Amino acid sequence: MVALYHSDRRETPVEDVSSPVDPIENRPAAHDVAGCIPCDALAGRAPLPGGRIHQTPHWTIMHVFGSFGLGALAVVPLRHVVHVADLSQEEVSELGAVLRETADVVTELTDPVQVYTCQWSHHGGRAAHIHFILQPIRQSDMNAHPGKLGPMLQTALAEAGNKPDHDAVEAFAERARTLYAARRV
Repeated sequence: MVALYHSDRRETPVEDVSSPVDPIENRPAAHDVAGCIPCDALAGRAPLPGGRIHQTPHWTIMHVFGSFGLGALAVVPLRHVVHVADLSQEEVSELGAVLRETADVVTELTDPVQVYTCQWSHHGGRAAHIHFILQPIRQSDMNAHPGKLGPMLQTALAEAGNKPDHDAVEAFAERARTLYAARRV
């Protein structure tokens, strides 16, 4: 078993189902942790509606699970990382451009008033695989929840249970995949 946390954090280590040494940092860290929702989805052990939409050497983009609405994308490190402070220099160097491009894709495909960008990394009250959510906020979202913005609007939207159906996620992911690919030509 390999400890998967920053040296001064007190957490229960989880089992590493891959390499015991991170080749980027040459230190103990997992690339794939069984039981981690993003790791399981990326490894094919759990469903990933829409599949991997885009990938860089250190990050992958997928549609968000749950009730963040159609078009909400997650930017997820390929290796299992539970704290932003534990990102490698290479991961950090790519992150800004990946977030900007993903926000641009979300904007082009959803025409939102704003794209909320936030980092979530808890599951069951414990630190979990980090991921950045880019959530399109439409005028209709604000109209449905007057006076609520930012985290209050996100909470209201989540509580409303607006989870997109599988076919809609698949179709959105394909449109996003096409848009990412067109930018590479």
